[in-house]
Amino acid sequence: MESKFCDKLILIGFMGTGKSSVSRLLAEQLGCIRVDVDEEIERVENKTVATIFENKGEENFREIESQVLHGLLTNPGSSVIATGGGAVLREINRKVMLEKGYVVALKASPDQIISRVINDESRPLLNGDVKNRVYSLLEQRKTAYDFAHMAIDTTELSVEDVVANIVREWHHYSSSNKSK
Repeated sequence: MESKFCDKLILIGFMGTGKSSVSRLLAEQLGCIRVDVDEEIERVENKTVATIFENKGEENFREIESQVLHGLLTNPGSSVIATGGGAVLREINRKVMLEKGYVVALKASPDQIISRVINDESRPLLNGDVKNRVYSLLEQRKTAYDFAHMAIDTTELSVEDVVANIVREWHHYSSSNKSK
């Protein structure tokens, strides 16, 4: 019998840690579909994440995010799911991620994150002083990603190296859970 942990591989992490890039290559290598939660929210709501934040506020966005994430995690079939950086803020989201899949936290140094997101105007939480916002949000979320099965620092790794590490650990985890 296939382990329930083998059908969903979930990437979490602060913005700019590489979830979108890593998820694309990971899905390709594993031969399954890739879903980006923010992209799915935009498709379902027919609005950008920034517009949803602006018009409905962060709390309403987080509610939509939880509904979309739960739907993706309960759909049959294998997939690589890239979450938004704040998806981990709700306990219900953390719980369902752990129940339904293998969770990988991507991390990076603050300076690397800033260099990756400094010119990205589509990130509503970075309005204003990007550097101070990144440091402030990182401090607020310093333990938010600690529940993951695996964590990897992407600061000095290529996307290919990150994916290779995830695949190796995921296969090891999946095979050890099949024997239980």
